[in-house]
Amino acid sequence: MQLLMRKAALLMWWLCFCSTISAQYYLRGEVKDEKNNPLQNVKIILHSTDLPYASGIGGAFGIITAKDSDSLTFSLDGYQDISLRAKTTQYLTVVMKMLPFTASLQKKHLLSFTKNFQVFSEKKFVIGDETYNPIIENDFIKTERYPETGLALNVDRASYSNIRRFLNMASQVPEDAVRIEEMLNYFNFNYTPPKNDSIFSVVSQLTSCPWNPDNELLYVQVCSKKINLESVPPSNLVFLIDVSGSMDMPNRLPLLKSAFRKLVENLRPVDTVSIVVYGGVVGVMLQPTSGNQKEKILEAIEDLNAGGFTPGEAGIRQAYRLAQSKFIKGGNNRVILATDGDFNVGQTGEQDLEELIIHMKQSGIYLTCLGVGMGNYKDSKIEVLAKKGNGNFAYLDDEREGEKVLVKELTQTLYAVADDVYMNVTFNPKLVQEYRLIGFDNKKSALSDSSSTLEGGEVGSGHSLMAVFEIVPTNRNVNSVGDQWVKEKVGTVKIHYSKPGEKLARNHYYDCPFNYSDLDSSDKYLRFTAAVCMFGGLLRDSPFLKNTSWDDVLNLAKESIDETNPLQKEFLDLVTKAKKIYGVKKKKKTPEKTGN
Repeated sequence: MQLLMRKAALLMWWLCFCSTISAQYYLRGEVKDEKNNPLQNVKIILHSTDLPYASGIGGAFGIITAKDSDSLTFSLDGYQDISLRAKTTQYLTVVMKMLPFTASLQKKHLLSFTKNFQVFSEKKFVIGDETYNPIIENDFIKTERYPETGLALNVDRASYSNIRRFLNMASQVPEDAVRIEEMLNYFNFNYTPPKNDSIFSVVSQLTSCPWNPDNELLYVQVCSKKINLESVPPSNLVFLIDVSGSMDMPNRLPLLKSAFRKLVENLRPVDTVSIVVYGGVVGVMLQPTSGNQKEKILEAIEDLNAGGFTPGEAGIRQAYRLAQSKFIKGGNNRVILATDGDFNVGQTGEQDLEELIIHMKQSGIYLTCLGVGMGNYKDSKIEVLAKKGNGNFAYLDDEREGEKVLVKELTQTLYAVADDVYMNVTFNPKLVQEYRLIGFDNKKSALSDSSSTLEGGEVGSGHSLMAVFEIVPTNRNVNSVGDQWVKEKVGTVKIHYSKPGEKLARNHYYDCPFNYSDLDSSDKYLRFTAAVCMFGGLLRDSPFLKNTSWDDVLNLAKESIDETNPLQKEFLDLVTKAKKIYGVKKKKKTPEKTGN
C-alpha cells in the first residue's frame, strides 16, 4: 500500500514538473535612449535563470521564460543600469539614461550661447601648416526675442601673445587666431578684490561706442578672489613636455626649459614636481620630487633634448597616471602640458584628443597648456585640450611671456578658485533693443551641432575678466541719457560656479545699473578696453567696424594707456605695426542682422 502511494505521489510530481516545463511565456520589448534612439547590443539578464540576452537591431528583444512575470537588468557601457519587474502580457519600452561622462563626450561645447538662436554650417581653415578652429563672430540679437545670453569664463590668454608673434614677424594674423576675450584677459584690467568671503566681485558701466555713435557699450567686469600666497594649497605638478623632433628649435624646447626653470625657483618644500616626456618614446624623466630639491629638478630640465615622433596621447595618459599616484586631497593637482601641438602618433585628431582629455579629467586633475612654435603650431589641438581638461591655455612667444605666465601670474595660471564658471546676462528690453557680445565667438562645428551646450571654464586666483557688449539702445534709453531719469537696470548678471573639488553649484548675482557716461569722460581702463576690442575687430576684418581705421585705434590707445604699464605701452607698438602691415582699411557694407 505504501509502495503504491509513493508511486502515485511520484507520478503527480512528474506531471506537475512536466506541466511547468511546457508552460512558456514571452517577454517582448525595445530599448531606447532619452532621445528615442534605439539602442543595440544592450546586455539583458533574466534573473530567474541568470542567462544573458541582448537587444537586436532597432533595440528590440524577445526572451522566452517559464514565468508569466520576471525580473530583468539592462546594462550598456556609458548608460545607467536599469532593473525592473516585467509581465509577459505587456510590451516593454525601456529608456536608458546616459551617464554624465558619456553625455559630455557626445556634446560640443560653446563659449557663448543664446537660447533658440539658429546658426549655420562648418568650414575648415588651415593657415599653412598651422591649424586654428574656425569661428563665427557673434551677431546682434533682438532683446525682445532673446533677452538672455550666456558666456563661459576662464583665464585663457593665448591669442594675444600669438597675435604679437605674427605682427613682430611683419605678417598678417590669421582671422581665426584672433579671440578677443583672450586679448582682454591678457591685461587683467583694474583688479578689484571681492568683499568678505565672496569668490567674485562684479561691476558694470555703460558708455558711448567709439566705432558707432548710435550704439552704446556695456562693460561687465568680473574679478576673482585672490589667494593669500601663504595659504596656497600644496601642489602636485606634472610637467608633460614634448621633446619630439618638431621641438628642436630655439623658440620651442629651449624656450620651455627657460620657462620651467623660472617656475621651479618658486616651488616650496610642500610642492611636488614630476616630469614626463614624449618624443620617440614616452618616459618619466623625473619621479615625484619635493620642491626643496630644486637642483635635482633643474638638472632634469637641463637634460631634456628633442628628437623622434610625437606620441602625445601616450604622454598624456602617463602624466595623468603619475599625477593620480601622488594625488593631494584638497591640493592643487595639475598637469602642465608644453607642446607645439603637432601630435602625429596615437590619437591625433581634435575629436580623439577631446574624448581622451574628457576621460582624463574625471580624476579631478587640472590641465594647463603652454603652446610654443610657429609654422606647424597646432592652436586648434591645444585649445581643445585646455577647454576640455579643466584647464587654461597660454602661448609663449618669448622668455618674457614665460616669466609672465609662470612667475608673475603664477596664481592665476596654476591655482583655481572656481570651476565650471559661466555667466548669464539677461537684458532689459525697455532699454536694450539689440545686443552683440564682443569676443567669446564659437567654433563653427559647435554652432552646427544642435546638441552643443555651454560649458563653464576654470578661473584662477586674482583674475580680472572683462566682457563687453555692443548695444543698440531703445528710444527710452537714448532720451534718458541727458537727464538720467531712468532708474531701471540695463540687465542682470548671474555667475554660475562651483568651488574646486566640490559638486555643489553656486550662484553670484549682480544688477547692471543705468550708469551711462561718454567714453571720453570714462575711466582710462574702459577706454583702453574699447581700443583692444577695436584692434581685435580690425584684425578679424569684422563687418561691425566698417567705418573704423587703424588711426582710430591708435588715437584711442594713446589717450588711454597707463604709461607705467609696459604691457599697455607694448600694445601701442603692436597697433602701429599692424597699421603698416594692413595698410588703409577699406570700407564695408553694413552686415545684415540675423537675430530678427
